[in-house]
Amino acid sequence: MTTRRTSSPISSAISSPAAASSSLAEPAKRARCPACLRAASSCICRWIAPVSHAVEVLILQHPLEIHNAKGSARLLHLSLPNSRMLTGEQFAPDTLAELLDGKHNVLLYPDTPGDRSLGITPPPALDPAVLLDPARFSARLRLVVLDATWRKSRKMLYLNPPLQQLPRLPLRDTPASHYLIRKAHAPDQLSTLEATCYALMQLEQDADRFVPLIAAFDGFVAQQLSYVMPHGEKA
Repeated sequence: MTTRRTSSPISSAISSPAAASSSLAEPAKRARCPACLRAASSCICRWIAPVSHAVEVLILQHPLEIHNAKGSARLLHLSLPNSRMLTGEQFAPDTLAELLDGKHNVLLYPDTPGDRSLGITPPPALDPAVLLDPARFSARLRLVVLDATWRKSRKMLYLNPPLQQLPRLPLRDTPASHYLIRKAHAPDQLSTLEATCYALMQLEQDADRFVPLIAAFDGFVAQQLSYVMPHGEKA
């Protein structure tokens, strides 16, 4: 977005001390990192841990998550070369159709039978062969991830019927979350980055490859905790 600034001509600024003083008093905008989009003083790029992966990842981020300092989706996107990230709550049907075209899509989302009362269509079953033969299927798969709070993710699902038609990949037997900086909806709830890594581990049957990204996430969490904990206190 382009911000329009109005300013007086140079001659006017020089001849008017009040105008010059006012101009000097304007607070300078904080420098932002062009990669992680955060203030330079809180840049998270040192935690980027590039990981080679066969399954394509599509991250649909809720608008409220864009400037959330605790959010992990940007770090995830920067670490996964074969990923795309778009922001929105409701996407045009033709936009979704284009995004979902060309591959077998799997939605990273738990089984939620209660959503049927909201008018959400029950999803089709996931083909068991997808998990049993990763060498055959992984390159053909696209993992669709909703980056949002639990409540907002359900709304995104409700507002975008094409997402309701995708088979789901619920996570099971995952380790405890390392996400100490955000309140969870449930005890087993994970960050977007953690959930996506564990999903890729299942789909590609290669857990070790994604361990460095989980380790980098620990550093990201520690950095965020350092901003909120009392000076000198350690987590």
